[in-house]
Amino acid sequence: MISLLPPSSSFALKEWATACLLLKEGRQIVIIRKGGIDKADRDFTSDLSVDSEFLLFPTYEHQNQDLIKTQFHSDLLNTIEENDIPGLINLSAFATITHKFEVSSSDVLNKISKFHIWNESYTDKRINWKPTKPAVVALLRVYPLVQPQALPILDEYGSCKSIVDLGQDVPMGELLPVIQDVKYESMCEEISKLLEN
Repeated sequence: MISLLPPSSSFALKEWATACLLLKEGRQIVIIRKGGIDKADRDFTSDLSVDSEFLLFPTYEHQNQDLIKTQFHSDLLNTIEENDIPGLINLSAFATITHKFEVSSSDVLNKISKFHIWNESYTDKRINWKPTKPAVVALLRVYPLVQPQALPILDEYGSCKSIVDLGQDVPMGELLPVIQDVKYESMCEEISKLLEN
């Protein structure tokens, strides 16, 4: 799986810090989304397409231990402890979407439970919020940055929008995927079969 990556990026996807940690460490490749709360962002999932690229922007305010499987509670606490510099965001991974699925059923979504941190309370909330619209499951190929970049958190980052324009290019250097090709392709194939059957 050969991918030409840009030398820098100015866009970032907001995601729970705990999920960002697992994505960066290769313990998860899945994100589950439905349109954002911000009026301009309600249908943002239509813009999440295969080959979309972005930095991962860890967020903390909406993380909820009750929506994460028990075995990941320590990871959540670790992300909270690491968020110890007020006013700065640490960008430490870049990702590209390799697969995208629309899912309208909790039963189908829960088939891929072993591939992510969230429990059934979370997946049920995703499906049942705006039930006429499907949830989007995206599979991310993640590349840890050799030199993480700390940026000041600007007011415009604080809205409920999911895709953030950072207003500057963040250099990324030479990137290697956290999960090697064969393993990543195998995981994608297994998830695809579960979601399409």
